[in-house]
Amino acid sequence: MFVVVKKRQVVLAAALCLLLVAGALSAALMRVKAADAAAKPNKLLPVYSVRTEENKVALTFDAAWGSDKTEKILDILDRYGAKATFFLVGFWIEKNPELTKEIAKRGHCIGNHSQDHPHLPTLGKEKMEAQIESVNLSLEKLTGKRPLFFRPPFGDYDNVLISTLEEKGMIGIQWDVDSLDWKGISGKEIAERILFRVHSGSIILCHNNSDHILDALPLILLGLKNKGLITVPMDELVVTENYSIDNNGTQIRLT
Repeated sequence: MFVVVKKRQVVLAAALCLLLVAGALSAALMRVKAADAAAKPNKLLPVYSVRTEENKVALTFDAAWGSDKTEKILDILDRYGAKATFFLVGFWIEKNPELTKEIAKRGHCIGNHSQDHPHLPTLGKEKMEAQIESVNLSLEKLTGKRPLFFRPPFGDYDNVLISTLEEKGMIGIQWDVDSLDWKGISGKEIAERILFRVHSGSIILCHNNSDHILDALPLILLGLKNKGLITVPMDELVVTENYSIDNNGTQIRLT
């Protein structure tokens, strides 16, 4: 026996199947979103930006690979009367001890960026602590100060890392303005990206050895000045006690 099915019935049946599949996918997506929303209240966050009425921002440089542009960065910062924060990796410090001391000598803040730039959440607490503490000891030996601030490599963190930092009396730092200088974009593009997004309390991410950072930096500093924004070290922007962090990573001073 042969069953004759009209073309329209086939199309309707196919459409019905697609609707059922779409509905199932939508329901699954809603369940994922609900689970994610439910988990957020327990998520520990680093500081992405600071709520402040003062016209202050933090310009930061991550230093892991390469150092040949760093002294010129320091010279440009001096020329514009700007202070920045340098997050240093342990192996960079070992290769550049005098440059590390020079950063501190010129009045910039130095933060910890791990010993060898791993994805910290994959290591477990014990190895994570070793990554942090080795750099703390190196910086204390070279500069006389233990770092207060820590930036996780790749911006990759979890609750274990944030709680470990809290146990050590340190504060995790992310950013809300990404220069994307590591992508090889021009100095003008780097500056435009930053100046379009920056506001009071922003933390700006740059890298000390990106291709066009020396071209970008004067444009950034002049642009910030024209916007009435002052670049300060991290310890002059971030609140170190009596604060909360909202779901967006904005640090709020508690009164």
